[in-house]
Amino acid sequence: QVRLVESGGGLVQAGGSLRLSCEASGMIVKIGSMGWDRQAPGKQRELVALDTDGDVKYSDSVKGRFTISRDNSKNTVSLQMDSLTPEDTAVYYCTAVLRGGSHLFSYESYWGQGTQVTVSS
Repeated sequence: QVRLVESGGGLVQAGGSLRLSCEASGMIVKIGSMGWDRQAPGKQRELVALDTDGDVKYSDSVKGRFTISRDNSKNTVSLQMDSLTPEDTAVYYCTAVLRGGSHLFSYESYWGQGTQVTVSS
């Protein structure tokens, strides 16, 4: 089994900061990419940030404000979110593409349970 567990969500005022963390655990052979998605009420889920073996991508809406960092030795990924706005309010999901669990020889996608981030105006 593979699990992704997020932490660090909460309520913050506009202009503030939050840091999300995620740890992948279980029978993991190799992690290809780790990142963060988010889904706001009534909107489609969108990719926020992704680290694929050091190649980092951000959505245009968070570029310059959010920073993703990954620790391969601990199978963790973090998202530092600065200058938050009410438009950043969403459930944030940790994502990983990895070999592990019942898929030891192929890469599969996994998601955490999500953590709520609410930014008040």
